[in-house]
Amino acid sequence: MKIPFINNAPKAESVIESSKDGLGTFGGVFTPSILTILGVIMYLRFGWVVGNVGLLGTLLIVTLSTAITFLTALSIASIATDQRVRGGGAYYMISRSLGIESGGAIGIPLYIAQALSVALYTVGFAESVVQVFPALNFKLVGIATTILVTVLALVSAKTAIRAQYFIMFGIGISLLSLLFGKPIEPTEIELWGASDANSEPFWVVFAVFFPAVTGIMAGVNMSGDLKEPGKSIPMGTFAAVGVGYLIYMGLPIILANRADALTLIENPLIMRQISYWGDAILIGVWGATLSSALGSILGAPRVLQALARDRVLPKWMHFLGQGSGDDDAPRMGTIVTLGFALAAVYFGDLDLIAPVLTMFFLTTYGVLNITAGIERILGSPSFRPKFKVHWIFSIVGAIGCIAVMFLINATATIVAFIFVLAIYFWLERRELESTWGDVRRGIWMAITRAGLLRIRVEEDSKTWRPNPLVLSGAPTKRWHLIDLASSITHNRGLLTVSTVITNDKFSVEHQNTIEDNIREFLAKRGIQGLVKVLTADDPFKGGERLVEAYGLGALVPNTIILGDSENEAIRKDYCQMISTFHRLQRNVLIVHDDKQKGFGKKKRIDIWWGGLKGNGGLMMILGYLLQSSRSWFDAEVYLKMVVGSEKGAEDAQKNLTEISKKLRTGAKAQVIVSNGRTFDEILHESSKETDLIFMGMAEPDENFLDYYGNIQQRLKGLPTTILVLAGEEISYGEVLYQQDEFQED
Repeated sequence: MKIPFINNAPKAESVIESSKDGLGTFGGVFTPSILTILGVIMYLRFGWVVGNVGLLGTLLIVTLSTAITFLTALSIASIATDQRVRGGGAYYMISRSLGIESGGAIGIPLYIAQALSVALYTVGFAESVVQVFPALNFKLVGIATTILVTVLALVSAKTAIRAQYFIMFGIGISLLSLLFGKPIEPTEIELWGASDANSEPFWVVFAVFFPAVTGIMAGVNMSGDLKEPGKSIPMGTFAAVGVGYLIYMGLPIILANRADALTLIENPLIMRQISYWGDAILIGVWGATLSSALGSILGAPRVLQALARDRVLPKWMHFLGQGSGDDDAPRMGTIVTLGFALAAVYFGDLDLIAPVLTMFFLTTYGVLNITAGIERILGSPSFRPKFKVHWIFSIVGAIGCIAVMFLINATATIVAFIFVLAIYFWLERRELESTWGDVRRGIWMAITRAGLLRIRVEEDSKTWRPNPLVLSGAPTKRWHLIDLASSITHNRGLLTVSTVITNDKFSVEHQNTIEDNIREFLAKRGIQGLVKVLTADDPFKGGERLVEAYGLGALVPNTIILGDSENEAIRKDYCQMISTFHRLQRNVLIVHDDKQKGFGKKKRIDIWWGGLKGNGGLMMILGYLLQSSRSWFDAEVYLKMVVGSEKGAEDAQKNLTEISKKLRTGAKAQVIVSNGRTFDEILHESSKETDLIFMGMAEPDENFLDYYGNIQQRLKGLPTTILVLAGEEISYGEVLYQQDEFQED
């Protein structure tokens, strides 16, 4: 048996600012919520539910459905009593907790669902009217109803709420008429419904019924019109859930006593036949559809207004954030929503999109549960709700929402998820800035704290990663240093770009501004890293202080990257700084830049090797890491060694090739016979056409200043050269033998 989908998705009403003369709990929260809960599914599908699964099965479905709704209500109460909930309802709550991207990813689908729901409910109203008065035109009735409901919403939200009082009165009369009715045939109470041949499975019936209890957000979305949102939202929501549960638990008993299972299944308007006054049921059906349409035309423009004011919508749509009158009514948004709804009434086949609409509402509930759960788990000092809920209830509520979504319609659930994710990534790419904080920082803080406390102080060769700190000065002038560091880390290590400013008059605010500018500079070039700016009287002492103090726990930069200095006037201080870095057990990479060619074509790297220990092992790792990066991808790495005679060359070539093969770095072994030439002559002749050279440095001692001066003479005329000084107490040979770890990254 194919069951047509009837959407009873919740309506939303809100304005942007709370009012001192606003609505109370009964009018602002309870009334719209209970009118949404007691909707068209109750009138047109409850008999079908009882007929399929019987009295006990129906009571179980009602209890399970209400349990999920109640858990979500707990999360809503927790959030609502922690923050001042302004206009935008669910969008406002989510965006202020999970961030503007998450809020927008939920808020935009929520608006679309509410706007289309206006058409869905007015079409439902038109269909029921045409069944009673066949002479009327279906589309004209739908269009006229949509316009009249919109006009009522434009008058004022309070007027619309007063109209809902009359609708609630009509629903009350219909329930009383049903209570005092009588059976249409002799029947026995069927505990488990019709026979298997005539009934639908339990979870199919559950999926059809569940939208009947998803009206709790109607009161939340009235947040901007409420006098005391923090008090009214919890009280009104819980009252609506409780009253709805009592009514839904009582109706199955009446239905099971007045008709048999097959009759309940086959007659959608069975309530009209078993009521004292049958036409009262029509009043209830019409009231339910009109109240839902009214709630949607109130709520949708207000969500749209909140989205526009937060700059979530494109710039050309910012005019939708305008408000009119004392109550800041979103009239422009209401007119846009009216056009949206009229087009859907005239052209749309709403039966196809109704499941997706329900998915959007349930997605909202699930995210609200997740929001409350995360806030509670993190225990942020800023989250201090008056209504405290243990995080386990919120997480169970979120799981329940997701499970119900798949039970109702798996395809629609996937479509809704894809749509929400697409909006999220679109908003993330726009890099929206908000003036409020969100829970994401708390999440990362919790993860970072847990990770830092678990990192061992002792370095482990198996898990070694490069964590470079670049002493870049002005990043625009020494971009090659940052480019090199980024290629080495390649999403494996933690990169820090640092600058020492030799002006102690810089204020903290000015220092923070420079850091922000550097972050923006890196972000535009796709570089992920941290930024640190330090002020000092002397740049070299400042660099030493930065390297010594920078870091958190065991997570400190293990490799310092800096530019070469050919200025003899400052060479002593420069060499002293290098010695300090080595004493602090940091690896040092000094980049002697070829200012004309830079890194050339990034196709060839020469490593002048003196063994696997110390500098040699580190240079092989660096060559491998560069070779596996995007900018140096598939560059040829040559492992070069100089021997004194042809006799030793053959053995050296064999050993070097074997080592390279075992280490699996892809480096090509090349042994060069000196034949009486000096190393400098061989170096300049063999590496003159390469793009990058790696050379080791001796450990600093009392003669390091003279040693460094000799290096400066050696480097003249060479391509870009990196001088490598290994400082960490770690066996790089063991790191290389664990190279599979890098290949899996």
